[in-house]
This record gives sequence, structure tokens and C-alpha cells, in this order.
Amino acid sequence: MVNAVKVFKKTAPNGKVTAYLTRRDFVDHIDHTSPVDGVIVVDNDYLRGRRVYARVAVTFRHGREEDEVMGLSFSKELVLVNTQVAPNAGEEKHSDVQDRLIKKLGANAYAFSVALPQNAPSSVVLDGGDDFSTQPLGVIYDLQLYVGDRDEDRPHRRNSVNFSVRKVQFAPCEPNNRQPQTLVSKSFTLSPGKLNLEASLARGLYFHGQQIEVKLMINNCSKKTVKSMKAQVVQHVEVTMNNSHFSRVVSSLESREGCPITPGTNLNKTFSLTPLASSNQKRFGIALDGQVKDQDANLASSTMVAAGKNVNDALGIIVSYSLRVKLNCGAIGGELTADLPFKLMHPDPLSTKPALRKMQSSDKLEFEDFSNLRRGQSVSED
Repeated sequence: MVNAVKVFKKTAPNGKVTAYLTRRDFVDHIDHTSPVDGVIVVDNDYLRGRRVYARVAVTFRHGREEDEVMGLSFSKELVLVNTQVAPNAGEEKHSDVQDRLIKKLGANAYAFSVALPQNAPSSVVLDGGDDFSTQPLGVIYDLQLYVGDRDEDRPHRRNSVNFSVRKVQFAPCEPNNRQPQTLVSKSFTLSPGKLNLEASLARGLYFHGQQIEVKLMINNCSKKTVKSMKAQVVQHVEVTMNNSHFSRVVSSLESREGCPITPGTNLNKTFSLTPLASSNQKRFGIALDGQVKDQDANLASSTMVAAGKNVNDALGIIVSYSLRVKLNCGAIGGELTADLPFKLMHPDPLSTKPALRKMQSSDKLEFEDFSNLRRGQSVSED
């Protein structure tokens, strides 16, 4: 069985600069961030003493471009990286894929590696709720490789290559197995006794697409009657660009099974919910993972920070989740509500694969050429 290694390829409009990326994700490991690396091919005769620079810019957009009137702007762009990548001394350590590409592409090929600052925000986009927005809302990254005399030079479209890239976080390899649980009670005016609700989850971390089960233990020591029960997965979003906070219910289930729960009775109940982006399409404000190409969207992953740091100090868009349970006691009795925070993330791809091996000569390089990508084509080469 022949293994294939995917490489992303793109050529500048003038055909003089071609870039190859071995990956398009800056992976945030909490204590460090893995760089994006690749190979740039540019003819020395075309350079004529000039240099190739790598520029990573992040755009914070928190409002629709169509609503920008009277000089109002809902976006801000910051250049996080601007560094020379070619010509270079060639002394830095290369990956197996970079070595293979350099041997294949010849003397005009230069390996490069671009790293982000550790406090750079994760890629998150907000659903605009319609198809009319020309620019996505959220945190968007762009990697640009361009030819210039100095890094201060303005990149020119003809001799530059642009890639959409992301900064992502994956679930830790050794997650905290603490079982979220809570006990809440409600007393009623002019009525003795309390309504008690104990709720628990099997674990504190779930992967996208997994079913989430919440177990309920209801003890009605009051004189009121529980008429119905509801379980919801709630996505909490904080947009630090404009200091706004909001929540969206991304999965919900209501049941009257076992109801009414009359005074002096108990009930054990389990709800199963699966929060999915496909069930929340075209809903304004739903936070989604940053996307590249035409990948299917996922709900945004929970924001992780290093131990000892406050998640509220993170930049960009901060995302968290909770499972909310409501017991309805009627118009006069009101509701008893319990919240269980949990994390929703992707597993680290490396943690689910066998130990990494060195690239073999029999492995194929599969190039995704962006000029062909629009037609759904990819090219495999030895």
C-alpha cells in the first residue's frame, strides 16, 4: 500500500513564484504553537537581489461589511509575522517533506517555516445568518508570500501567493476526567419543602459529533408539580473585539415522559443530545471553527488556555459550552435550572495515529494545485 503525503501548491499570477505548504494549520499545543512550513520556488534571475518575505495577517471582523457606512469600520487587520524566507542560509532543520520537495524542485527551491506569537487567537467564524455577507465574521488568518526589496514593501498581487490558514486547538492527549455534576434546589413562596435536582455528565470533554448524555435525579419534596423537563446544549461566545457576550442554544430536547412529578415523588431520567453545526445552519451568531477550502463546518471548539491563566484573558473570540437542564413547574412555580460546563473539541490527529515515521522514498507527494482545485482536481506525483 502506497502512502500519500498531501502538499498544497499555489503559483503567483505572473508565474514566477510558486509556494508549497506541507500543512495549513498553526496547531496550538497550549505551551507552544507548531509552525506552518513549506517550500518556495523562485528564479534567482527574477529576484535580482530582491527577497521573498512571508507575511501572516489576522483580520478581526465583528460586523457585516455591508453595514459599514459614514466611515464606520467593523474590522481590524494586524500583521503578526513579516519575515524573510528566501534566499536563506539553508542551515535550519527541515522536515522530511521539505527535503523531498527541495530535491524534486531543484536549486531555486527554499525551505521556510513561519511561527505565530503564542497569544495569537484561534480561528473562529460567526455565522452571519444569511448568504449575503461578502466577508466572513470572526478571526481570519492569511499567509502571503511575496517578492520585495524590504519587508516594509507593500505586497503586489502579481508576484505574491496567498493561502488561507488557521490557528487551531485540539483536545489534550491526557484530558481531565473530572465528572461535571451539580445539585440545585428551589423553594417556593408560601409553600414548604424544596424541589431538588442533581445532574451529572459522564466526562468533561466530548469530541465533535459525539452524543452527550446527562443523568438527572429529581427529588420533589415541595408541594409543587413538575410539568415538563428540558435539556439544552448552550454555546457561550465572547467577542473581545467589541466586548460583547451572547449565548445560543445549539441542541435541545424537551420531554414530558415521567411527568407530572407530583409532591413526594422521585424520578431518574437521562437525556441524550448531539450538538451539530448542520442542525444550526443560517443562524446568526453561531460560532464555527475557522474553515479552509470547502470543508464542512463544525461548531467552534472550546477555547483552551494554559494552566494558571484565565480564559477571559484570551484574545479574539472565546467559546465555551454548558449543558442546561430546566424543570418547568408551571406559570406560578417557575423553573429550576442547572448548568454543567463541559468542553467540545476535536481529538489531536497525531494522538490517534501510530508513531510518526520518516518519510520513505516510496511515499507519493499528492499536490493540491489551487488552479485545479476549483475544478475538484488533485495531482499525485512520485
